[in-house]
Amino acid sequence: MAGRGKLIAVLGDEDTVTGFLLGGVGELNKNRKPNFLVVEKETSLAEIEETFRSFLSRDDIGIVLINQFIAEMIRHVIDAHTKSIPAVLEIPSKEHPYDASKDSILRRAKGMFTAEDLR
Repeated sequence: MAGRGKLIAVLGDEDTVTGFLLGGVGELNKNRKPNFLVVEKETSLAEIEETFRSFLSRDDIGIVLINQFIAEMIRHVIDAHTKSIPAVLEIPSKEHPYDASKDSILRRAKGMFTAEDLR
C-alpha cells in the first residue's frame, strides 16, 4: 500500500453498491477479492458476517460503508469492532431511511461526551 491510500469497502443492497461502483469505489485486491458485496434476499447471514469480518482484517481498507438495515443483521459483529481503522459507517438505502438511534458508532461517540461538554 506504499504510495496509495486505503480503499472504501461497501456492503449494501444492489442500488447502493452500484452507485458506489459507478463512483469508482470497486477494486480487487492481490488475491482477486472485491471490496464490495451486494446483499440480496438469498445472501446468507453467514456470508454477510464473513465478508464484513474479511473487510475488517484487510490492511488495504480504511472505511467500511454498510447499509443500516444490513448492519442490524450483524449488529453483534459491528459492536465488537472497536478499532478506529477501518471506520464503519452506517448509511441509508432507498428502502430504509437512516435511524441515528440504531447507529452503534454514533451511540459510542455520544457516550464520550457529557451534557456539559455539549453546551
